[in-house]
Amino acid sequence: MTASGDQRTPPPTRWSEVSKGVEAAAAYRRRFSELEEAGADLHGEARFVASVVPPPARVLDAGCGFGRLTRVLTRMGYDAVGVDADKHLIDIARREDPGTEYVNADLTEMDLSQENLSPWGTSTWAGTRGFRVAVLAGNVVPFLAEGTLDTVVRQIAAHLVPGAFMIAGFGLTRADLPDTAHVVPITEYDRALRGAGFSLQQRWGSWERARWSLACDYAVSVHRKG
Repeated sequence: MTASGDQRTPPPTRWSEVSKGVEAAAAYRRRFSELEEAGADLHGEARFVASVVPPPARVLDAGCGFGRLTRVLTRMGYDAVGVDADKHLIDIARREDPGTEYVNADLTEMDLSQENLSPWGTSTWAGTRGFRVAVLAGNVVPFLAEGTLDTVVRQIAAHLVPGAFMIAGFGLTRADLPDTAHVVPITEYDRALRGAGFSLQQRWGSWERARWSLACDYAVSVHRKG
């Protein structure tokens, strides 16, 4: 709360500059439907998560969008929860995947131990934060609001058990990112994770485990808490 008693509003994410309203969310969803119909492999992230922590386990899909990854994790046997600040994408996720819990919240201030974050009232997992894995896929990191990376990492860390993993994949160059996304150097990301008590365990050049080098334009990083 502010000194005047007004509720603080999180700074707008860079994603909010791209996706505005119901139509933008629907267009984003259609894009992936078309990719899937064309035979694109959209499950690389889920396979990667399973290679790090097999199901069953509690997984937080941070920046889940319309639940593309979350629903796959649920089908694989994970206890998955999706969180996103875009209400319209969360509405799509809840409509298409009613068997998975989705929360409309900004990653800078989410608190999954609070009650009534779920549209159905008190969540079945209210009061617990025992996630074994947090995943930030689909360029979530470059689309965070400016200056919020440290806050987001700490907020996610608060929901993870000791020894849990933070898995993130994102583009590293301007050519590999939309114009509104921010280029986040891998050294900046590592610094934020170290500051929250994580250590780097693995780094790859793709979700398919392409060999990593400093010349890569994409990074998939696995950090461990504690």
